[in-house]
Amino acid sequence: MTGATAEEVIWGHPLVARLLRLCRRLQRGDRRRPWLLDALLVLTVLVFFGLPDVLQHGAGQPRTDRVDGLPLASAAALMLGLVLPLLWRRRYPLTAFAVVAAVFVAQWAGNVWLHADVALFLALYSVVRHGPLRRLPWVGAVTAAALLLVVARVSIVLSPLVALFFLCSAATAAAALGLAVRIGTAYLGALRERATRLEVERDQRSRLAAAAERTRVAREMHDIVGHNLAVIIGLADGGRYAAVAAPKRGQEALELIAGTGRQALDELRRMLGVLREEQPGGPQFRPQPGIADLDALCARVRAAGPEVTYRTVGDLEALDRGHQLAVYRIVQEALTNTLKHAGADTRAQLTVAAEGPQVRIRVEDSGSPHGAPPRGGERPGDGEGQGLAGMRERTALYGGWLSTARRPGGGWVVEAVLDPAATARAAAEATAGATAEVTAEATAGATAGAVS
Repeated sequence: MTGATAEEVIWGHPLVARLLRLCRRLQRGDRRRPWLLDALLVLTVLVFFGLPDVLQHGAGQPRTDRVDGLPLASAAALMLGLVLPLLWRRRYPLTAFAVVAAVFVAQWAGNVWLHADVALFLALYSVVRHGPLRRLPWVGAVTAAALLLVVARVSIVLSPLVALFFLCSAATAAAALGLAVRIGTAYLGALRERATRLEVERDQRSRLAAAAERTRVAREMHDIVGHNLAVIIGLADGGRYAAVAAPKRGQEALELIAGTGRQALDELRRMLGVLREEQPGGPQFRPQPGIADLDALCARVRAAGPEVTYRTVGDLEALDRGHQLAVYRIVQEALTNTLKHAGADTRAQLTVAAEGPQVRIRVEDSGSPHGAPPRGGERPGDGEGQGLAGMRERTALYGGWLSTARRPGGGWVVEAVLDPAATARAAAEATAGATAEVTAEATAGATAGAVS
């Protein structure tokens, strides 16, 4: 039988289970009425240890070996002086111990023997269990002095070494039990506190994860809705003028608006679909856009008016899907800003180049031919909008950087570099630094150990 199996058998035993239930009931009752348990303890000590002395004295039996002819009232007073302070053993453990020790020493100084002397060990247990630990040496010294007095008194009928052994054993057992219960209670309290702290940390992690997810969703919504609405607005502006001069071009603009709206709706469905649990037999969504979708993106922007030139360098299809999605969203946001702020008559040039693991994206436009944004607002670099912040987050995620600047001849240049190898190098350097630190500490520790 393994240790775990034996432990399960012990804890599953009916007797152990009943004892645990009884302990839990006592704890609940003690929390509701803390004075009741102390009163029960005092009553138990009086009945089992004090009452036999009183009955024996009242029966007229010779008790020269116990009280030396002490009157019953005096013996009862000594018993109450030993036992009644236990009522305050948890609230004022040091005071209760001092009173019990004083009565104990006075009793044995008069050579009076009482069974209620067990109260001294109960008071010692209470001090170790509930009292300040810094006072324990003084408590131990007082207990040792009181027990030496007892040894001196009983040496006429019992070997001093035997008496000292049993008295010290009883005192040690009381102190050890109090210390064990104190440590166990503190350990359980620490476990409860740790469980509470872990629960709070779990809730905080959940809230942080929810906040990060909301930020991601907001960024995706901005990329999808902002771009497609900018295209739709550009097409609507062009179609409004073409409806009078060239009705056929107006019809084409309406068709393009409808197609752009459907694509935006599909992308929103695809993005929101991952936020809810997928149902069996539910709709199947297309994968996230990538490098292959940049041609269609440029075509939609061209349909809104701007002249877009798209050029690629290197093997972009070899990039992973996350890398491609970041490139697509950065290009989408840059072209959307061009369409919104430079208008439909601008010229934009897009270049996406792969140089090993590094990808460089450059979008530059000629600006508004009228010298001012057609529909107001700030260009990139004049203010930190949601789109620019999203572009910076995507480039930082892949160890890159983003820059925006005005062109000397008018217009703007947006340049982004994605370098996943930089992130890997930084992680490797951090790991190497941590390893070197640990190695240095271990070497120093081994050297110090050898010297000592």
